[in-house]
Amino acid sequence: METKTTKKTPAAPKKEVEKEVKNDVKKENKTNLAKSYMATPENVKREWLLVDAEGQPVGRVAARVALILRGKHKPTYTPHTDAGDYVIIVNSDKAIFTGKKMERKYYFRHTGFIGGDKFVQAKEMMAKNSDRAMEHAVKGMLPKSPLGRVMFTKLKVYKTAEHPHKAQQPRKIDLNGGAK
Repeated sequence: METKTTKKTPAAPKKEVEKEVKNDVKKENKTNLAKSYMATPENVKREWLLVDAEGQPVGRVAARVALILRGKHKPTYTPHTDAGDYVIIVNSDKAIFTGKKMERKYYFRHTGFIGGDKFVQAKEMMAKNSDRAMEHAVKGMLPKSPLGRVMFTKLKVYKTAEHPHKAQQPRKIDLNGGAK
């Protein structure tokens, strides 16, 4: 008698089968997950906002404005993208320093020459260049990178209530409560 011999195909090892099943499960899970939104420069919608600094402490105004310039007030905030709005600060002359900062705070700059240190007291800075004092405070609260420098260009500071950006129809915001 002749017996038929059939070639048996070797069974797949158990480990390989388990890996295939796991990979299939991973693929299914990935397709069911929601994708995270990442803002890009093309899909960022910018707005012009007006902030009145009259009677407000310089640091508090600067902190809130820096947050707006970065775009952290929006649900579409993305750290690596400039998603912030344009901000116009008016009445920087009427902003205040709390405590004894007017006498004790100094602004430093260097001329570039040896021994060229220049110190200006906050009282003098607010009298001569209150807009620069406000810009200095905001700039210190932005990222120290090329992205931070681009964000800073969206800040416009004016000493009085007059500004040349009426055509942009800025929306006035109250830093203490919200939009007006």
